[in-house]
Amino acid sequence: EVSMEDMAGSKAEMPPGTTVMTQGTTVMTHSTTVTVEEPPPPRDHLVWSLFTTLYGNFCCLGLLAFFFSVKSRDRKILGDNSGALSYGSTAKCLNITALVINIVIVIITVIVVTTVLVS
Repeated sequence: EVSMEDMAGSKAEMPPGTTVMTQGTTVMTHSTTVTVEEPPPPRDHLVWSLFTTLYGNFCCLGLLAFFFSVKSRDRKILGDNSGALSYGSTAKCLNITALVINIVIVIITVIVVTTVLVS
């Protein structure tokens, strides 16, 4: 009689969940590894808010976005991911709003300048 450890390809060398049949008995090796991955930390959009503050601070939206970004980073450091997510999404919305307003202002400026130059 041969033991499982003496056999070539013993259960230590087999992948998890392998079934080995020996003389009518079933030996199942179960090795379940559960890997719990933490979600990535929420984004704070600090750099985007800084550029919005410096280059497109229409109605202080960039400054408000920068404020919420800093609050989001503080919450992330403290481990409050839900608070960081809330402040980060507010900063993102303010940045998007400021960007859209700035694009509209640039388009209107280009139209007015070209109209004045043509006429």
